[in-house]
Amino acid sequence: MNVAEGPPAPARRRAASSADAIAAMMSSHGTARHAAARQSCAPSRHRSTEGVIMTDSTAAVPLSAPLYGASFGQAISRFFKKYATFSGRASRSEFWWWFLFNLIVGGVLYGIAAIGGAPGATVSENGMMVPGPGFAVAVIPYAIWGLATLIPWFALAWRRLHDTNRSGGWYFIGLIPLVGGIILLVFFLLDSDPAGARFDR
Repeated sequence: MNVAEGPPAPARRRAASSADAIAAMMSSHGTARHAAARQSCAPSRHRSTEGVIMTDSTAAVPLSAPLYGASFGQAISRFFKKYATFSGRASRSEFWWWFLFNLIVGGVLYGIAAIGGAPGATVSENGMMVPGPGFAVAVIPYAIWGLATLIPWFALAWRRLHDTNRSGGWYFIGLIPLVGGIILLVFFLLDSDPAGARFDR
């Protein structure tokens, strides 16, 4: 009786080679799929890391250094924290955000005082408006605000001049009639000068 023989040896070798090739293709496809998944997740982690770094770098600016690109809230906070600090520097954003805030608050408080002085107001012989008796009481918050912010405002202007690499004494050039105030305004508008670091302590 003849026993059935298996496929010839060359056929078996070809079948084994085909199976190995298919297995290798499946393995490489799975590896590529995992690599793509890891790569797709990478940007989000990178963005998150960048956000943390930016936040840390902003928060890491010491109070003694100027905060360039300060926000409205940061400028006001640093104004009061450096209440009577004349050393160091102040960036343009710190200076002008506070200027805007002070203008708004001062305008509101003076408006309240004007409303309080409206009843009983009269006009003098030379055409000047004389507020009523209520003005003396209503103007108190405005006066308190002005006195409370006088020294820190002076200190902020001093530091802003330092940031332009000028001594704070240049503030007094504003006392010159007509041109003094214009020159001082130009100084406040100037960009920062790195050489102003010599005023830091």
